[in-house]
Amino acid sequence: MVLRGAGIPLEMSDPLIPVPSSDQVLIRVRACAVCRTDLHIVDGELTDPKLPLIPGHEIVGTVVETGSGVDRFKAGDRVGVPWLGWTCGVCEYCRTGRENLCDGAKFTGYTLDGGFAEFTVADHRYCFPIPESYSDVEAAPLLCAGLIGYRALRMAGDAKRIGLYGFGAAAHIVCQLAVSQGRTVYGFTRPGDHAGMAFAGKMGATWAGGSNEWPPDPLDAALIFAPVGSLVPQALRMVAKGGVVVCAGIHMSDIPSFPYADLWEERVVRSVANLTRKDGEDFMQLAGRTRIRTLTTAFPLADANRALDDLRSGRLEGAAVLVVE
Repeated sequence: MVLRGAGIPLEMSDPLIPVPSSDQVLIRVRACAVCRTDLHIVDGELTDPKLPLIPGHEIVGTVVETGSGVDRFKAGDRVGVPWLGWTCGVCEYCRTGRENLCDGAKFTGYTLDGGFAEFTVADHRYCFPIPESYSDVEAAPLLCAGLIGYRALRMAGDAKRIGLYGFGAAAHIVCQLAVSQGRTVYGFTRPGDHAGMAFAGKMGATWAGGSNEWPPDPLDAALIFAPVGSLVPQALRMVAKGGVVVCAGIHMSDIPSFPYADLWEERVVRSVANLTRKDGEDFMQLAGRTRIRTLTTAFPLADANRALDDLRSGRLEGAAVLVVE
């Protein structure tokens, strides 16, 4: 499924089997989750994709062929491919453990072709083994929704009371992870979204309400997954002194002005950018031990546009996953 330009539905194209370079593996795609970032790319809110582009960066598949320099995987291995597809390894960010900020980084399904296809190639150094306890469809959302949620939770430090804004693919995973760590989770949805509130409760949230409501207790941290800038000042008013608001999306509408008093008393606003390979390795091990449940709706690859429409309209509970037969 190919993107030719912003705002244009994806187009079914004749399948081509790419040839792996020395550091790449050729992967037979089994499942690829649909991320809100894919929607930002298709809708033109992220403005620098390679075109034409095969989107998709939550890929689970089987290695078919390996390049001459590959030593981590062999044909038949199941692997996951995340958003971060390549980094330079020599810049200041890469040399100081911050490869997620590499100026030359390449991203799966954005500047590299991704997983809305029968076959894809990926640099073996940026792929992860998948815990055996997950099926292909169950595992696919872990590759971005899970990873970004995990990194956002890490940015919350040792916060005990955590608010999650935007209860979709990422929040339903990180909610379970936070609860397993003994934290208390408060779920925030669109005002009046009673189905979303019920979903948050089903995933382990102690309380759920609209984003315009006050939780029963002040928050130590708020993680914002909805791409809505006006939630930032709202969340700041909900966090206690010294609390942190983490903006976990790659795109967000403009943040409106707010009084300094809402930020004062050492409150913090910060963003999350991409992920590191260590994030991926640590999270996959944690997911294997914790057995996080992913709620998915499966679509055939040819229905990628319908999956994107359902995500855009908020009709999904959990994550959409394209299944490649």
